[in-house]
Amino acid sequence: MRASLPATLLLSALLAACSTKGDIPPSKHIAQSGALRVHPGLLGKPVPPELQPVAPRVAAVPAVAAGEEAIKMDPVGLRTQRSVYFDLNSADIKGDYDPALRAHARYLADHPNARVRIEGNADERGSAEYNRRLGLKRAENVRASLVAQGAGDKQVRIKSLGEARPKVVGHDEASWSENRRADVVYEVEN
Repeated sequence: MRASLPATLLLSALLAACSTKGDIPPSKHIAQSGALRVHPGLLGKPVPPELQPVAPRVAAVPAVAAGEEAIKMDPVGLRTQRSVYFDLNSADIKGDYDPALRAHARYLADHPNARVRIEGNADERGSAEYNRRLGLKRAENVRASLVAQGAGDKQVRIKSLGEARPKVVGHDEASWSENRRADVVYEVEN
């Protein structure tokens, strides 16, 4: 029975707090005079036009080629999708990144003066030399994907940072997965 004493005290304190009115002013949005009004749709009745929700206007979306996903673009370019993430000890590009890489390649093909640098990164596990080579291989694969999809050969250069520039500092899988990446860095945009 002694274990229920704290629970009883807590329950009585909560009930006392809920029962006091205090100085809380009534909300003008809640106050209603007369009979309780219920939305007709909740009662299964037809909803008059003035109570029907207005559909939001949607801006026209640019056409996307068949089989190609829409890419999140901002007015200047692809600013939100500039990292390609990899599995542990792998430099294989996952299919999830094809639409983003295709959009970067299209941008580069349409803007011949634009230049990018692909920075390959690795997590802290493994030797410094192994991580440098793995970062280089990741950068090379992203570069090859961009060039194969229309970017100019001289528009894309690569650099390996290995484990030198982690995105997230930590010694757990969540941190390591953020650091296994290749970043598309625009040096010249137009």
